Amino acid sequence: LSDEVHIAYLCDVYVLDRYHGAGVGVELVREAVDNGPHRDLRWCLATHDAHGLYERFGFAAPDARFMVRERRR
Repeated sequence: LSDEVHIAYLCDVYVLDRYHGAGVGVELVREAVDNGPHRDLRWCLATHDAHGLYERFGFAAPDARFMVRERRR
């Protein structure tokens, strides 16, 4: 979800249990936030879990639930 100019919002990434640990979640997030058309925008995410996964892509947690990756220059 994006306004195409300033911000993009990542909804939770879900991976079937049988694929956990196979890197599927990492690749899904990588394609969305690093390789997608909105890679240079500010990304936001609200989630209760998998913070370690999202932190790998530059998301930082301003509180226990909401994570943000600042816009790249």
